[in-house]
Amino acid sequence: MAIEIHPYLQAPASYGDYDAGVVHAARALADGICRQDSRLRVEHIGSTAVPGCGGKGYIDLLLTYPDGHLDAAKAALETLGFGRQSSRDPFPEERPMRVGTVVHEGRRFPVHVHVIAATAPEAAELLWFRDRLRADESLRAAYEAEKRRIVAEGVTDGVDYSNAKASFIDGVLAVRRQGSA
Repeated sequence: MAIEIHPYLQAPASYGDYDAGVVHAARALADGICRQDSRLRVEHIGSTAVPGCGGKGYIDLLLTYPDGHLDAAKAALETLGFGRQSSRDPFPEERPMRVGTVVHEGRRFPVHVHVIAATAPEAAELLWFRDRLRADESLRAAYEAEKRRIVAEGVTDGVDYSNAKASFIDGVLAVRRQGSA
């Protein structure tokens, strides 16, 4: 199935219940990206990758590439129609994020693709955090509560929202970092 990427539509940060339909859209995106370059690997991360976890409803993907192939990864995403971030405080081009919107089964999903070297510690941390949320229902509930709290406080800017939940994520990752020290 071919995927079609549309321009990214920025919307105020909000909280919604988990939507299982997003999994099929994420899988189609991952397959489409990997067809562009077989050296690339794509994992579904973020709240939509965690069954039962509510959030903004954005599809977050982790695209990893072999060392030295960042330009090929960016080119594959550009070919599909993903664009650079246009919000304030974008990720740097040596660790970019590309954005777009995908329509899957008649529904629109905003997409963030985090482009990270396969050997970078950040890639392993993103996967570990996702897997911890999948495995620990109380952690998932606490994460959902934190996101609802942030939105209830009136935070609607996407960058501010991400910054506000960073301390929760960093607290969870500190456990991993202590274990590997």
